[in-house]
Amino acid sequence: MADYIKQNVQWFPGHMAKTRRIIKESLRLVDGVVELVDARIPYSSSNPELNQIIKNKPRIILLNKCDIADSNATKMWIDYYKSKGMYALPVDCRTGKGLNNFIPTVQKALSKTIERNNDKGMNGKSLRLMVVGIPNTGKSSFINRMAGNAKAKVADKAGVTRQQQWFVVGKGIELLDTPGVLWPKFDDPEVGDKLAFTGAVKDEVTDIEALSCRLLEVLAKTRPQSILERYKLDSIDSLQGWEILELIGKKRGFLIKGGEIDYERTAVMLCDEFRGGRLGKITLELP
Repeated sequence: MADYIKQNVQWFPGHMAKTRRIIKESLRLVDGVVELVDARIPYSSSNPELNQIIKNKPRIILLNKCDIADSNATKMWIDYYKSKGMYALPVDCRTGKGLNNFIPTVQKALSKTIERNNDKGMNGKSLRLMVVGIPNTGKSSFINRMAGNAKAKVADKAGVTRQQQWFVVGKGIELLDTPGVLWPKFDDPEVGDKLAFTGAVKDEVTDIEALSCRLLEVLAKTRPQSILERYKLDSIDSLQGWEILELIGKKRGFLIKGGEIDYERTAVMLCDEFRGGRLGKITLELP
């Protein structure tokens, strides 16, 4: 276990290239874009290609999973987006926390569009927004929360593919759903790691044991107390990731025949507990 290989995480299934094309083609149908990012990794979970694709369309950032992110860090990110002239909200789409601010924020972000519509005599015209985000950032939870019991409707409009679904949410707002899309290459290996840590990249395409070791090394530097408290360890000073994983496996009694540590079971448990917020409210990057 001590010689685990540091691999660069890469994952870009073919359907994601198709989704990117759909997003480009659908932009003309919408007034703005709603992007969901993971509040624990707002930078790494934001697709850098979106800036180029959506260009000057108004954009609202939803920092989802704020309930398991560090609240002080989330506030720093909200201030950062505000300084860039962007609208951002901390939300938890699973419980609905923060979503009551969504429609008022849309009205602020699209005030110029509303004004133009009114000038043309189209008072009350529906505002259309495309919902985008990488996998596992919570787009479905967001749309389900906002749409309530409303079912998705396949739009009978020219240029709209059959895979696209429109949802009416609130008064005069429609959301266009899109599949989650990553980008072709993670130039920064740390970005790939963070996406894998939080589950945006499927575990099946990573080495879960090596991944858990890298996660432990990151947490040992930034949040060692979270490891010590959760797994009731005395010290992890100067330990490598695999050594910490071994201590956790022993503490949890994850053993196989011969008394060896079951590294895979320990690794899966660790990643699940981190993703579920059981190691505490942790944000892995700051603006």
